Amino acid sequence: MSKSYGFIEITGVSAAVDALDIMCKTSSVELETWERKLGGRLVTIVVGGDVSAVTEAVEAAKANAIKKPVATGVIASPHEEIVKLIEFSASRFK
Repeated sequence: MSKSYGFIEITGVSAAVDALDIMCKTSSVELETWERKLGGRLVTIVVGGDVSAVTEAVEAAKANAIKKPVATGVIASPHEEIVKLIEFSASRFK
């Protein structure tokens, strides 16, 4: 089974950390990468795992985060170019 990706974009670093905590506690997902835009005012968290775990994690964060997410999404079977994009983003933080 291939890895799926879940995305949540939210305003503020503390809200992003809260959303990530919710996602990781809700289901078996791992942080793949994160990005800050606009000086940290907009943060995108990307988690990975199997599709049901990722979907459950994103829905839980969407419903319970301290701020309403700007956007959310799940890619159940990402194209190899998406995988490369996520890996490139993650490599900048190592």
